[in-house]
Amino acid sequence: MTRVTLHPSIEAAPEAARPTLEAIKNQMGSVPNVFRMMSNSPAVLEAYAGLNGALGKGKLDKKIRERIALAIAQKNGCGYCLAAHTYTGTHVTKLSIDEIAAARRGGSSDARADAAVKFAVKIAEERGSVSEDELHAMRAAGFDDEELLEIVAHVAANTFTNYMNEVFKTEVDFPKVEHHAA
Repeated sequence: MTRVTLHPSIEAAPEAARPTLEAIKNQMGSVPNVFRMMSNSPAVLEAYAGLNGALGKGKLDKKIRERIALAIAQKNGCGYCLAAHTYTGTHVTKLSIDEIAAARRGGSSDARADAAVKFAVKIAEERGSVSEDELHAMRAAGFDDEELLEIVAHVAANTFTNYMNEVFKTEVDFPKVEHHAA
């Protein structure tokens, strides 16, 4: 059971959160529970929506972004995010079941995506303390400074939602997946 209010409608949410919730509904067709939960603090909802929206305009392709989200959700043990990103990975980003499983294990069959996902997991495991050699390896794999910054930002954005969902036990409103099924 979710530990904070999940507003039953956009109209029931705080007034300052309503425009963001409307935008989410227009984009996704509904308002997932993670956003209903965050709407208890319009500032938190706006912060996440702004970061997520800005990163969506970044240089990293959507399939790499989705793989990072899956890997970080797995690493952080967030059942909500595993379910949400398995669903979006399958239905929106069109990753194969094998690629979703590989991302959850911290890799990919695609060499470039594999480097990005492994680097993202390393960032999470080491709390940002990566070596010069690891950065050099990423540059050798074809990632420029813009993409490296975005990978770090995606780790942070996904960790943010992982922690929010775990602290508040957000009710999963996507098809559930097993945490250990990777």
